[in-house]
Amino acid sequence: MFDDLNDLYQEVILDHCKHPRNFHELPGSTCSAQGHNPLCGDQLKLFLAMDGEMVRDISFVGSGCCISKASASLLTESVKGKTKTEVQKLFDHVHDMVTTGSVKGDVGKLAVFAGVHKFPARVKCAILAWHAVIAALKGDQQPVTTETEQL
Repeated sequence: MFDDLNDLYQEVILDHCKHPRNFHELPGSTCSAQGHNPLCGDQLKLFLAMDGEMVRDISFVGSGCCISKASASLLTESVKGKTKTEVQKLFDHVHDMVTTGSVKGDVGKLAVFAGVHKFPARVKCAILAWHAVIAALKGDQQPVTTETEQL
């Protein structure tokens, strides 16, 4: 069963890597943030269209490894329609999950990244888009980098 689960997780990650969802610049975005992971070369820019405190729409552009691209793709699907507070709570769950392997709360498909904690160099790839979405929601203008990420 463990092999089947690993196969499923790999399948989801590969699908989102090869066919990323919401992969385009978002016309009419109200905030954005850039992220960079120098270790792996991942670079992305997130675009958010806010409706008050709610993420009405979100997209991204960029390049990077499969984990980074899949994480950004799944992030866009996961935060659309959520409030800033809900996105922060989801960030906390995802950050804990990719650094410890422990799945807490309802993270849905994001659970595919629970195994990333076994590969410390990939943790930064998986969490980059999440730091960028928090920066965008806070209005931070400086690009986020994984070099300051505490693991």
